[in-house]
Amino acid sequence: MQALRAMKPIQTWRITRLFVFVGLLVASAMAPIRLLGADRPNVLLILVDDLKPALGCYSDKQAITPNLDRLARRSMRFDLAYANQAVCAPSRYNLMLGSLSTSTGLYHLGGRLRDSIPDAVTLQQHFMAHGYRSIGAGKVFHVGHGNPGDESSFDEFYPDSVVEYVLEESRETPLTLEEAMFTNVGSKTIRAGRKQKKIGRGAAVEAADVPDDAYADGRTAQRVINCMRNSKERGQQFFISAGFARPHLPFTVPVKYFDMHELSKFQLPVYRDAPQGAPPYALRSLLGEIGNYFPVRERIHEDAYQTELIRAYYASTTYVDAQIGKVLTELRRLGLAENTIVVVWGDHGWHLGDHGRFSKHDNYEQPTRIPLLFAGPGIEGGTATGQLASSVDVYPTLAELAGLPQPYGPQPIDGLSLVPVLRDPARRVRDHITHCFPMDRFGWAIRDKRYRLVQWGGHGMEGSGQEPEFELYDMREDPHETINIADQHPDIVNRLHEKFALYPQPVDSR
Repeated sequence: MQALRAMKPIQTWRITRLFVFVGLLVASAMAPIRLLGADRPNVLLILVDDLKPALGCYSDKQAITPNLDRLARRSMRFDLAYANQAVCAPSRYNLMLGSLSTSTGLYHLGGRLRDSIPDAVTLQQHFMAHGYRSIGAGKVFHVGHGNPGDESSFDEFYPDSVVEYVLEESRETPLTLEEAMFTNVGSKTIRAGRKQKKIGRGAAVEAADVPDDAYADGRTAQRVINCMRNSKERGQQFFISAGFARPHLPFTVPVKYFDMHELSKFQLPVYRDAPQGAPPYALRSLLGEIGNYFPVRERIHEDAYQTELIRAYYASTTYVDAQIGKVLTELRRLGLAENTIVVVWGDHGWHLGDHGRFSKHDNYEQPTRIPLLFAGPGIEGGTATGQLASSVDVYPTLAELAGLPQPYGPQPIDGLSLVPVLRDPARRVRDHITHCFPMDRFGWAIRDKRYRLVQWGGHGMEGSGQEPEFELYDMREDPHETINIADQHPDIVNRLHEKFALYPQPVDSR
């Protein structure tokens, strides 16, 4: 029954949505006249969970991603794009609100948007107020860990699973721990279930001989295809948010995608230790999220098993590439490709054994750097840019590309439009980005083209009175972030540290 319910669109016109929508209509009536009707492009926003730039179009030789590579040939590729926070829920809020986590205080998986900013106008709602039909499928906002997502951002919404299995042997118990978390089973129930051994682990990897739509991403692709067909038949302008779950854990995809990747071709990372001189809390435990799957706790220290996990990540990426390819093929067949803006965005990256971790959840390069592609009318395709870009930039960029007024809140709008860069890849609109992560202390980072500076503590949030600690990495000379050079280069630390003054102090969510 749950699967059947998930197939139905959810159309929840709540009081919050009504007030936001009426306010947007009033604001849009006062805005200057923009592109109307058929002159405005459709938007296809493709969100991929835990996807780092492990793609052929980003020169990853292990990747098998022909569909995204083909899209990149008619896109502008951002080579220095970054998540503002390497956590699923906050990163998606960064995208949908155009707001930095430090501006909203939404740092955690369970952070509820409408509790924190009841009248926030999301990216989708901005387009809805200007005549677009907003359709969501798959994982768009984060749902789970007590977070309900935001149904008010959609006219139609088709949810699906993030954690799922098709093989009985992939579960220790009928309901696994991560399935419980991603379906908002209460924490008391989870604790009781674990104590009674009614909630166990699921497998980290599953390779089943099943069709693509046995898993959520295959179903999501078909729903997006159906929605595009319906929109064309009805003459509707659409803003489709297509959320794909893989390569998020667990690595559960059809076996044919594993067969495309020979295990012998994968090697462990060059550098597998914590950076020399880094604070002990800068990296999370080896057994964070991944420790909730089996047989990770038993085998994670085996080189052979780590190689299997790396292969499984790439197999999952190839699977999601195939699903995205089906959507893009149908977009062309329907004759909509020329008037549709397509954006591909990974919510954050992932450690694949580098620094000895298989996770996200920190301030280093591998979890924060993301793929970002823009294709569509008015965009110089087949190009790449070294412009530093942040997830918060997508909202104002799409608004300008579609000829809509720029967003103005009520949430803080921290993003910058990248349209000047999309017209000319040599143009620059900023010289740095920021990102953050709350560990034992709050870590706030400045990333420019060459360096990353992280300040731990001293942001007025901890109240401990302790002196801040710094990490500094030269990404040109030390791309694997092996040595913290903050003590050796106080001049660089001071220069980058001055950029924090450009931002308000981080909002304390405690």
